[in-house]
Amino acid sequence: MNNDGLIVVAVDDEPPALAELAYLLDGTPGIAQVRTASTATAALELLQADDVDAVFMDIRMPGMDGLALARIIGRFTAPPPVVFVTAYDSHAVDAFDIAAVDYLLKPIRAQRLAQAVVRVQRQLEAEVPDVQAPAEEAPADETIAVELGGVTRYVKRSDIVYVEAQRDYVRLHTRTAGHLVRVPLANLEERWAPAGFLRVHRRYLVNAAYVEGLRTAGGRLTVDLGEEQSVPVSRRHTPAVKAALVESRRLERDT
Repeated sequence: MNNDGLIVVAVDDEPPALAELAYLLDGTPGIAQVRTASTATAALELLQADDVDAVFMDIRMPGMDGLALARIIGRFTAPPPVVFVTAYDSHAVDAFDIAAVDYLLKPIRAQRLAQAVVRVQRQLEAEVPDVQAPAEEAPADETIAVELGGVTRYVKRSDIVYVEAQRDYVRLHTRTAGHLVRVPLANLEERWAPAGFLRVHRRYLVNAAYVEGLRTAGGRLTVDLGEEQSVPVSRRHTPAVKAALVESRRLERDT
């Protein structure tokens, strides 16, 4: 990943329009990388495969259209901002009903696209937690009921190395097992933050007590949790994660 700008997905079913959108985005300040998809299904595959900061897409596409795709994205644990780029103004109300960041009409003007990128950046900045907020007192260790082979077991929160979002569930990863629990990741993030759990990615929380360092490989930043366990750190969460780890003395200040 490039720390100098956003990683975005451009979606349009018409090849010339997709090429133009990608070209204009690539030349817009604040954009580091543009990935392209010609269908909503292909866009979903890109979004699920890697961390993406925003989606710029057409509305009228065969099969699943842009509005339907935006509704699916809206159900993500931490949905990337959506900007619609379309030749029609008739869907503007629908677009903003599903919380689109902006609505651009074709033909696209570079100045107008740059404004949309700024709006995306502001929304992303607002989503990053304030690591300077006073820390709450850590609560007593919590136990979580999980099902294992039809039997209810209890896992200590302190034994959980990291948490992974999986649609409407989360998987609690310990050193030896993973347990699926029906609870939103955002709820655990808020509940367990005082106990040292950090949001490092739209899909992951990590227990800072297990952090051994940060690693960069192939342009990707990961949190090393020891014993061959690690999770990716999203580009927009990187500054907050580093600051929090320095504050908790899990990371040297000059890392």
